[in-house]
Amino acid sequence: MAKPETCAGCAAAAAHDEAELLARLDEALAMQRDKPGGLIPALQMAQAIFGYLPEVALRRVAAAFDKSYSEVTGVVSFYSFFSTVPRGRYLVRVCLGTACYVRGGSEVLRALQAKLGIGVGETTPDRLFSLEVGRCFGACGMAPVLMINDDLHPRVKPAKLGELLESYRARAQGAETEPS
Repeated sequence: MAKPETCAGCAAAAAHDEAELLARLDEALAMQRDKPGGLIPALQMAQAIFGYLPEVALRRVAAAFDKSYSEVTGVVSFYSFFSTVPRGRYLVRVCLGTACYVRGGSEVLRALQAKLGIGVGETTPDRLFSLEVGRCFGACGMAPVLMINDDLHPRVKPAKLGELLESYRARAQGAETEPS
């Protein structure tokens, strides 16, 4: 069991990290607050800084733009790009646009849900993968497709998903063991 001073040290480190992130957010907000239409770019910057949009960041954005918290969360909930929960290291998005759907996109999605043990909008407990659905990635001739972060994977077969996911797990392991 951890000593109380160790836990206090962890809390202090987390508070320091949050303070640093909020300072970065304040810099980003200063650049956007007076621009017409600056709210969405500010939210994008906040999400880039935190990896998602925690309540503390949303409240800071609302204050900077002189908007209510509910107005800002309404914008966030409208756009699927934004997330108020932490995402995994790898964002897996399955296309369910017409071409991908007709060519097996829904089977790919079901297989991913089974392999990852999560549903759409969820993140694996190890925070390695998050699963989402997209409507069109502009690759209809290669359907069905999925994207993992910025990597497009064409003509995906459910039987090959295990191999694909393992390559990303190995990539994550390699990044953790590389010297800094």
